[in-house]
Amino acid sequence: MNAPYAPPPPAPAGRDRTMLYGILGIVLGLICCGILGIVLGYLSIRDAKRFGQSPVLGYLAIAFGVINIIGSGILRATGNYPFWND
Repeated sequence: MNAPYAPPPPAPAGRDRTMLYGILGIVLGLICCGILGIVLGYLSIRDAKRFGQSPVLGYLAIAFGVINIIGSGILRATGNYPFWND
C-alpha cells in the first residue's frame, strides 16, 4: 500500500521559450503593440503549461497588452493622443 509515487513524465522535446515570450510580451505590450503583447502572452502561457513552468509572465503580458489597447483608445477618443496631429 505504501508504494512510492511514480516519477514525473519527461519534459517534451523542444526549446522552452516561456520567459522569452513573456518578457517580450510585457515590453511590447507596455510600449507600443498591445496586440503583439497579447499574442506573445498567449505563447508564453502555452509554453509554460507544456514545460511545467509558471504562466505569470504570460498573464502579465496579456494584461499589459489589453491596458495598452484600452488606454490608446481612450487617448484617441479624447483627442489627447500625442502623435494624432503629426
